[in-house]
Amino acid sequence: MSTFQSINPYNQETIAEYATHTQAAIETRLAAGHKAYRHLAQTSLEERCEWMLKAAELLKTNVDHHAEIITREMGKTLKEAKAEVLKCATSAVYYAENIAAMLRPKLISTDARESYVTYEPKGIILAIMPWNFPYWQVFRFAIPNLLAGNSGLLKHASNVSGCALAIEEVFAAAGFPEGSFQALLINSKDIEPVIADSRVQGVTLTGSTAAGMSVGALAGKYIKKSVLELGGSDPFIVLKDADLEDAARTAVKARMQNAGQSCIAAKRWIVEEAIADAFTDKVSHLLHAMKQGDPFAADTDMGPMARPDLADELAQQLQQTIRQGARLAVGGQQQSANFAPTLLTGVEKGMTAFEEETFGPLAVIIKAKQEDHAIELANQTPFGLGASLWTTDLDKAKQLAPRIDSGNVFINALVHSDARLPFGGVKLSGYGRELSTEGTHEFLNVKTVYIA
Repeated sequence: MSTFQSINPYNQETIAEYATHTQAAIETRLAAGHKAYRHLAQTSLEERCEWMLKAAELLKTNVDHHAEIITREMGKTLKEAKAEVLKCATSAVYYAENIAAMLRPKLISTDARESYVTYEPKGIILAIMPWNFPYWQVFRFAIPNLLAGNSGLLKHASNVSGCALAIEEVFAAAGFPEGSFQALLINSKDIEPVIADSRVQGVTLTGSTAAGMSVGALAGKYIKKSVLELGGSDPFIVLKDADLEDAARTAVKARMQNAGQSCIAAKRWIVEEAIADAFTDKVSHLLHAMKQGDPFAADTDMGPMARPDLADELAQQLQQTIRQGARLAVGGQQQSANFAPTLLTGVEKGMTAFEEETFGPLAVIIKAKQEDHAIELANQTPFGLGASLWTTDLDKAKQLAPRIDSGNVFINALVHSDARLPFGGVKLSGYGRELSTEGTHEFLNVKTVYIA
């Protein structure tokens, strides 16, 4: 039997080891999940909402406990971890208060006596989730699906097994029937039989494009609905009429929060050349002032990356881009998983940091001749998850937003997920949507009823 290790990224100390589930244990969880789905489908929506509100209360009451698990396992600062847990709680309350409207049958006028659409649960939904937001990524899938009557099975990233088991405990303690939400400790190579199982009716993945291609192919092979939220090389476009102070502060936060390990981080700062020098000065000052270090320390601005190999990969991308002609303006230091906030200037199309997703605290500045050129540069990527556009001319912003190839465009704001808004990407950033009404319907049977 193999094991998963949880290792503190800051000091590389082993926190815990978890035995992977055997084939017999996997079958037990599939059977329990199917039984729970049958149970959930027979309970009232009001009762499911009561359980979800209890889950939210448990998260808020025990926020310190859950945040500490996150910080120990994947290294984000304790204050960021607490914010993540509380976001899960807030979203659970939002859904409990609004799910009835999302699931309400929709009357459609036809030549029938009556015709309408209902939204019904389908069974177990398998979630394959990453380590970078180990609670939020899970809860934003689990909340609407459990409320709608599906059960959830979580294959989490192996380095955050403690988070997976803690989340399982939250839903159990909240009163959800046994098997409603379960963690599945298995290797990625063992996932195909789970996807193939007839009791599993859908699969959602947040992760790399390569992982998405693999899981999407398996879902297609077994005719299972899938939602993929994949990587990004998101543009942060700053036009010459932008509020530079606000844009600079937000750019640094959008790139450096969670040590830059976010699919929607502002990975390419595309700045009109007329204000590029002024913008560079402002962000350089902010980056120099950031303190990287112990994620449990109150004065730490940025913790380590999640694993040393991830930091090594980012260092290689950094050095390749410098060899291609970019200039190191800030940072660049690395020790194991600890990576300093870093800025490259003079980045151009064709360079590694322009063409590839950089998953860590590496910001790059790309000069655009004017706004049309900025949009062109923004779209010169195979990804399309979340773009940010900065200008004081809102009419112009509304005209430019449709020209940006992205699932989300935030104007004068940091790109973020919100339970009230659908979230997802285009191109190699995936397909399908999470959150809001659109995300809630992804794994439901959208059933037409026609009465002659």
